[in-house]
Amino acid sequence: MAVKIKVARPATVTNKKLLLGAGIVLAAGFAICLVIFGFYWFKYKSIVDARLQHPLFEDTAKIYAAPREVRPGQKLTSPEVAAELRDAGYSVDGEGKASAMGTYSDGPDAVVIHPGPQSYHSQDGATITFSSGVVSQIKGDNGQQLAAYELEPLLVTGLSGENRSKRRLVTYDELPKYLVPAVTSIEDRRYFDHGGVDYVRLMGAFFNDLRRHRYSQGGSTLTMQLAKDFFLSPEKKFKRKLIQIVIAFQLEHRFNKKQIFQMYANEINLGQRGSFSIDGFGEASQAYFGKDVRQLDLPECALLAGMIQSPNRLNPYRHPQRALERRNLVLDSMVETGAITKEQGEAAKASPLHVVPGAVDAGEAPYFVDLVREQLAQKLGDADYNREGLRIYTSLDPQLEEAATEAITAGMKGVDELVIARHERLARAAAKRGETIPPVTYPQVALVALNPHTGQVLALVGGRNYGNSQFNHAVSHRPTGSIFKPFVYAAAFNTALAGTPLTNSDGASAIFTPVTLLNDEQTTFTFNNQEYTPRDFDNKYYGEITAREALMRSLNNATISLAQMVGFNNVAALARDAGIVSARGTPAMAIGAYDATPLEMAGAYTVFANEGVKIEPWMLASVRSPNGDVVADYSATGKPVLDPRASYLTLSLMESVINHGTGFTVRAMGFTAPAAGKTGTSHDAWFAGFTSNLICVVWVGNDDYTDIKIEGSKAAAPIWAEFMKRAVALPQYSDTKDFIPPPGVIEVNLDKQTNLLADGACPQDYEAAFLDGTQPTDTCDHSTGDQRNLFQKIFGIGQKPVGPAPVQQQAGQPQPAVPAAPVTNNPTQAQNNGLQQPQPPAKKKRGFWSKLFGKHDNGDNNDNQQQQQPPQN
Repeated sequence: MAVKIKVARPATVTNKKLLLGAGIVLAAGFAICLVIFGFYWFKYKSIVDARLQHPLFEDTAKIYAAPREVRPGQKLTSPEVAAELRDAGYSVDGEGKASAMGTYSDGPDAVVIHPGPQSYHSQDGATITFSSGVVSQIKGDNGQQLAAYELEPLLVTGLSGENRSKRRLVTYDELPKYLVPAVTSIEDRRYFDHGGVDYVRLMGAFFNDLRRHRYSQGGSTLTMQLAKDFFLSPEKKFKRKLIQIVIAFQLEHRFNKKQIFQMYANEINLGQRGSFSIDGFGEASQAYFGKDVRQLDLPECALLAGMIQSPNRLNPYRHPQRALERRNLVLDSMVETGAITKEQGEAAKASPLHVVPGAVDAGEAPYFVDLVREQLAQKLGDADYNREGLRIYTSLDPQLEEAATEAITAGMKGVDELVIARHERLARAAAKRGETIPPVTYPQVALVALNPHTGQVLALVGGRNYGNSQFNHAVSHRPTGSIFKPFVYAAAFNTALAGTPLTNSDGASAIFTPVTLLNDEQTTFTFNNQEYTPRDFDNKYYGEITAREALMRSLNNATISLAQMVGFNNVAALARDAGIVSARGTPAMAIGAYDATPLEMAGAYTVFANEGVKIEPWMLASVRSPNGDVVADYSATGKPVLDPRASYLTLSLMESVINHGTGFTVRAMGFTAPAAGKTGTSHDAWFAGFTSNLICVVWVGNDDYTDIKIEGSKAAAPIWAEFMKRAVALPQYSDTKDFIPPPGVIEVNLDKQTNLLADGACPQDYEAAFLDGTQPTDTCDHSTGDQRNLFQKIFGIGQKPVGPAPVQQQAGQPQPAVPAAPVTNNPTQAQNNGLQQPQPPAKKKRGFWSKLFGKHDNGDNNDNQQQQQPPQN
C-alpha cells in the first residue's frame, strides 16, 4: 500500500519572511524617523543660525546705578572700596586677563584704581588712601590731589525681554576648580565623553516615564539643557525632547565642550532674588555668597551645582535644610566620580551653609526699574533697544534704596498694628449691635527720595512687596492733603516781597510775616456761588493764631483764610509752577484737595529745599553702547519758581512743624539732623520733608481709596524718620547742615507771649525768620506798657501796668512797597532786588542783675510743653 508523506516547509522560509517584514518595517520606521529628524534638523538649523548670529548674552540692556562718590573724610575702608570695584566688574591687577571695565590693586591703607576702555568714566585712575577707617586723601594719576572720585556704577539688573534678570558673565577659565566636576557629577557624568546625547541615560528615563505614565523630563545632558533654555519653550512634550536632541547635535557640531559649558554656566537659572531672576554662576556667586565666582570653595560649588535641579525648592534662604542635603548629595557624587577624595567630601559636608543675608527687593529696585523701562521706550522710541546691548546709567543709589525698603518694612509693621487695633474696636462695637464688618484692609505705601539740588531720584519704592503687587504707588495720583499747605504760605510771602499788604475779613491790612494773625474759626467760604465749610482736626479751633502756629498745627480754616487773602488763583498758579499741575483756585485747594503723585510732590518740594528753584526729578543719566560710546546723555532741567527769600521763609515755618508741631514724631523717634517738613492727612497719610541734602516723601493709603483713618504723623512720619536715620548714617548723606538764610532774610528771637523781640525780661522765646524790614522792632518788656527800670522791676518799686496790652497784629513797619523781586537763584542778584539787606539787630546785653535773677532761655520751653501732646494732622 502506498503511503503519502507530507513534508513540512523549512522554518527558515517563514522566518525569512518574518525577518524581511520586520526589516521593511524597521527600515520604513528608520526612514520616517530620518525624514522627521531631517525636517527638524533643517528647521531648527535656521533658528539656531539666527540665534547665534548675535551675542548670546551681551545683547540685552543693562541698568546701572549712579556712581558712588568717594570724598576725603568719609567713613570708608579699603576692603569696602575693593568689594565695590569687584561688584562693578573690575579685576585685580595681575590676576588673569584684565577686565575691560578696569583693574585695581588694594592694600590695608590704599586702593589704586585703573578704569578700562569700557568704563563709564574717562580712563583717569586714582589712588584712594585710608587712615583709621576714613578716606584720608585721593590722588589722580598725575599726583594731583582730588576733592572727590567716582567709583564705577554698579549693575542693578539686566533687562531680558519682559523679565528682569541679573547676570555676570564668566569665561570657562574663570570658573573655580571644583565647579565643573560638581555640576557634571550630579547633572551629566559623561558630559566630556558623549556627543550631546547620553543614550543609555535617555533610554532609562524613557522607560521610567512609561512605567510611571508621566513625563519627568529626565535624561537630558548639559547640552540638551542648554538647547532647551536657549531655544525652546518650557512645555513638556516628547516632541520637545526630539527637538532638544536635534539642537544639541548642532551645538556639539559647532562648539567644543568648554565653549558649551561656558554658555551653560552663564545661562543656567539659579533662583530668584526678590523680583529678579538669578542667571548664571557668576551672578549666583554674588547673590548667595557675596564673592566673585573665582573665589568659591568646594562646599559652595557643590551647593550651586545642587540647586540646578530645582532652584526655588532648594533655595538656601528659604529651605536651608533641603539645600544642605542636596549639597551633600553632590559631594557624595563627586567622591563616586573621583573628582574629590572621601576625606575632602566629609570635610566639606561638615561645613555649614555660608550664604550671605539676602536683600529682597532692596538694591534691585523693581519699581524704579519699571519706570526706567517705560522712560527708555519713550525716549528711544523703539522696543528693540533691549536687543542692542545698551548700558543704561541711572540716578539710583542702591544703599539708599535698601534703606528705603528697610524703613518701609519696619514702619508698616506699626501701621498694621494701628489698623488691626482700630478694626478690632469696630468689630467689638459691631458685634454688640449684632452686625459684622468687612475684613481688614492693609494699606499700601510709597517712598521717594531725591537730591534737592540736582533732582536725582536716589530711591523709589512703590509698594509693600513687588512680588505681591507691581502697581507703582510712587506715580499714582492721590489727594495731597496738608503737605500742600506750605504753598499757601509761600504765596503769602510773595505778597510781602511785592510790598502788598494782605487784608483780612475785618478790613485790617498788613504785610504778611510769620506772626501775622490768622482767624481759625470754623468758617463757611463762598466760592462760585457754592459754600464750603471745612473742619479742623478733632474739631479744635484756636481763634486768632499766628501764621507760624497755624502751619505748625496744620489748621485748615486758618490756612484757607490766608489763601483767600492771597487769592486762590495766585496760590494755584504757584503750585502748578512747582509741578502740582492739578491745582485749581478753590478754597479746598488750600488744604490739599487736588491730587499729585509722591514723585511729583518730591519734585515740588525742591522749591523749598533748593532756594526757590524747581528741579524736575530725573532717573536716566546716560545711555551707552556695549563698548562705552555715548548714545544719549540726559541733563536735569529746572526753573525759578520762588524768590530765595520766600522759599527760605516758608522753609523756616516747616522747621517749626518738625521741631514743635505735627511733625514732632520724627524728633521723638531720634532723628536729630536739621530738617523741615509737613504732615498730611486726607483719605491718605503723607509726610514730606527734607534736610540740606535729601528730600523724602512718604505716602500711606488704601488702594480702594477708602479713608485710612490714621494721621500722617502716625502713619507716614515714622517711616520718614526710619528712612532718614538710615540715610544720615551713610557716608554720602551724613554731612547735613543747618539751613542758611539768603540775603534779605533776618532771623530774630521773639517772646512767645507777645511775639515781640525777646530780651532778658521775656525768657521764653523762639526764633523766627522775617523778610528784612518786616520784623518786630519793639521788645517784649515794652508790650505791657511797663516802663520801670531794672531796679524798680526787681524790688517792686513804681506803678505797675494795669493789664497787658493787646498782641499786635503786625509788629514793626514794613518797608515801602517795591516791585516784586525777580525770581533768582543768584545771591548777588538777590542783594540788589530792592529790599534792605539783613542787619541783625543788636541783642540786648544781659546785665549783672539779669544774669543773677533772670533766665534767658533760647530753648523752646512753651513748645516743649506743647510737645507732650503735639497736634496731629
